[in-house]
Amino acid sequence: SRKASRSHLMTIYAAGAILWREEKGKLLVALIHRNRHNDWSWPKGKVDPGELLPETAVREIAEETGLKIKLGPRLKIVNYKIANGTPKEVHYWAARVSSTALAKSKFKPSEEVESVEWRTPEEARKLLTYEFDSEVLDELLAIHKRGQLRTKPLIVLRHAKATPRADWMNGEAVDDGNRPLLPEGYTQAKQLVKLLGAFAPKRVITSPWSRCLNTVAPYAKKRNLKIIERSQLSELGNKKGPKRTKNVINDIIDDGRASVICSHRPALPTIFETLEKHASGNNKDLLREGTSLKPAEMLVIHLTANDDGKPRKVVSVERYGVI
Repeated sequence: SRKASRSHLMTIYAAGAILWREEKGKLLVALIHRNRHNDWSWPKGKVDPGELLPETAVREIAEETGLKIKLGPRLKIVNYKIANGTPKEVHYWAARVSSTALAKSKFKPSEEVESVEWRTPEEARKLLTYEFDSEVLDELLAIHKRGQLRTKPLIVLRHAKATPRADWMNGEAVDDGNRPLLPEGYTQAKQLVKLLGAFAPKRVITSPWSRCLNTVAPYAKKRNLKIIERSQLSELGNKKGPKRTKNVINDIIDDGRASVICSHRPALPTIFETLEKHASGNNKDLLREGTSLKPAEMLVIHLTANDDGKPRKVVSVERYGVI
């Protein structure tokens, strides 16, 4: 029957963002008007094969608005059914648009998107066609009210898949720091480039051991970034002096720039324990769960971008891994 066949329709996954900026202290958000549907909504689009949701959000926003952005805190996941009954799940983020990005916008009206309009939240709410889009706006406004909308990502990444220790050592006393990535690990390192790029860390900080260095090398090369080595992030460095590892993490938090840290499973409890002091509630639980990161998995921790010297706070935590 038609009813039975509809129940087996595959969910369509999509991703997008509420783009925001401040003008003379006033919050503005960007809506798109689509001619074909004659509706007002947030920019979003369907996942391409092999794509991860954050990658989709960044790509679709560039295609629909001409804006190059990086993702901020995670917002709502919206579920609804399209006209033929197929379920659709849309993942949203907040994303700040800098004046530089706005000036470089390459938007051209198309058959898909007629215009991109910057409006106050009140004006946007009146224009929005769908009720669920107002719910996403509510979440963004709640974060804004707490003064936590402007964030910087701190990404904690476990190195990609390495040669098993037993195979590398083979009963000999060889340097574990030289244990290499497997071919699969090198593939994962390349796949991480786009995923990391969705959050655009500007500092690459890593254990000097080869499996970590080779995990972040493709991203650093793509973005033309210097790789900063910290021995305290290696397995041995953390084992010998966890306090020194914590000092490195605290320095990165205090520095405030968007960063990725690549380290090893045995060092993860020390790293996340340090970050926990900046978190509360569910975010604290998510950080604790980060100790179980698999090879090439990461936690993206959005910290408040404070310029006032106050301690930085964890706004949201997301977990990703390449396929």
